[in-house]
Amino acid sequence: MTYTETKEQGENKYYYRVKSIRKGKKVDKQRVYLGGNLKKQELHEKEQEADKELENTKEKPAKNEEISKKPIKKSNENKKINTQGITAEKDDFSEWFTQIMLKADLADYTAVSGCMVFKPTAWAMWEKIREECDKRFKKLGVQNVYFPMFIPEKYLLKEQEHVEDFAPEVAWVTHAGNTKLSEKLAVRPTSEAIMYPSLSKWIRSYRDLPLKMNQWVNVVRWEFNNPVPFFRTREFIFNEGHTAFETEKEAIAEGPNILNAYKEVCEDYLAIYGIIGRKTEKEKFAGAIFSEKIHYIMPNGKATEGPCFHHDGQNFAKAYDVKFLNQNEKEQYVFQNTWAISTRMLGVMFAIHSDDKGLILPPKIAPNPIVIIPILSKEKKEEVLKIANEIKETLNEYSPILDDREDYRPGYKFNEYELKGIPIRIEFGARDLEKNEVIVARRDTKEKQSIKISELETEIPKILNEIQKSLFEKSKKLFKSKIKSSNNLNEIKEIIKNKEVGFTPMCNNPDCEAKLKSETGGAKALFIDNKKIQSEKCIICNKKADYFVYVAKTY
Repeated sequence: MTYTETKEQGENKYYYRVKSIRKGKKVDKQRVYLGGNLKKQELHEKEQEADKELENTKEKPAKNEEISKKPIKKSNENKKINTQGITAEKDDFSEWFTQIMLKADLADYTAVSGCMVFKPTAWAMWEKIREECDKRFKKLGVQNVYFPMFIPEKYLLKEQEHVEDFAPEVAWVTHAGNTKLSEKLAVRPTSEAIMYPSLSKWIRSYRDLPLKMNQWVNVVRWEFNNPVPFFRTREFIFNEGHTAFETEKEAIAEGPNILNAYKEVCEDYLAIYGIIGRKTEKEKFAGAIFSEKIHYIMPNGKATEGPCFHHDGQNFAKAYDVKFLNQNEKEQYVFQNTWAISTRMLGVMFAIHSDDKGLILPPKIAPNPIVIIPILSKEKKEEVLKIANEIKETLNEYSPILDDREDYRPGYKFNEYELKGIPIRIEFGARDLEKNEVIVARRDTKEKQSIKISELETEIPKILNEIQKSLFEKSKKLFKSKIKSSNNLNEIKEIIKNKEVGFTPMCNNPDCEAKLKSETGGAKALFIDNKKIQSEKCIICNKKADYFVYVAKTY
């Protein structure tokens, strides 16, 4: 039996779709959160989406089998748990991704639902993304700053379109100890409302422009719909670029520079292929004139929105009184942009590259792209370890791991580093040393080859480069293979059902986008393509189309 359950908190109503399954004398209930304060049509659409999700939900495994929600124990009696590797197939994306996250030691759950721990490997990769983005930002004249994470309610309410979009997700601080605050403080969902009152004091003349600031911060958006580690969490980390210009032309011209900086990092380091596209009016950032994002496609056919650029025009400047005297001694408002990349990109990278054996990391983002595993014997142990250390020193610029643990067998180590996605494994024992060579294994293709020890310094960089290029090309091939064109709604529905991405003509009416989402079970217009409309009709209303859009379900 499936039904909708309503919970009331003060003036707010929250809706859950519940599936009740009787098992003997017990009743098992599975819930999907629908949202809060929903209108009748919105509730109906959410119920339909939830019913499909509940139909595909597998029965919960027994406690001793449930690995998706519990971190792996680190006790000695369980230290061999990872030898089984990933037990879910990639087609079962949710379970597979959860196992990758836990078993590859990337992250862990916490007592706060929807919030996660970034473990050292994942955090080191985020630091690399930050480092490479920062280099490019600074070349564009951007300076790093930091603003408070608490925002007075009166500031948040100033830009109405902006606050309406974020209001359901805002977490509020109402007390300090047992004392009620005189004014509620929002925990930063985004920082326009705390930054722009300062800009209104700092910018007085055209000589103060352009002003280019960026901060690397955590934000909290209390999303209730099925949190997914890295992809959708209530707290996440991102950069917030905020820039102000004298003219609209200058502001808009910044867009390609920012998006190309992001694209360069994502392609060159994360090895993932994406397309830059402008959002429809319905999907743009609240308060923006237009939004452009880099979009990626997952193996399961869902799309993910990556780094973004929003041209805000003078909307926020007018709301927060950010104005200056121009060169004609006349007062005018500044033109503003905002832009960001988040920790979501780690999830995108993990999902696109990894396989049923575990994580696969591109060499340029991997904290340790090489692992050296000497196969030790009593007779030749010292000699083998001596060569292992020499190889580590030779390849030191790649921060290789030397695993000389004697209480683990080589096979266990091979499986462990395969699971953790180390791009190259160098293995050798006494017999290999007799030939002055080692075995080099690639994580991405599982290919092995023998290489002379004297040639490692020149051959390893070539292999790492090949892996990096190969992963990017594979990502590009995946993206293009998922795109299917059609001018027919029923065909688009079938494309979405087959876990692919539609390409179709549409008009710019938000009602048509809403109907598209309803008809396809949750797919939306991702972004507008540059292809020009000839005589094509909108697949929803059959009136002249305004543009071609990509259509997919998203994270």
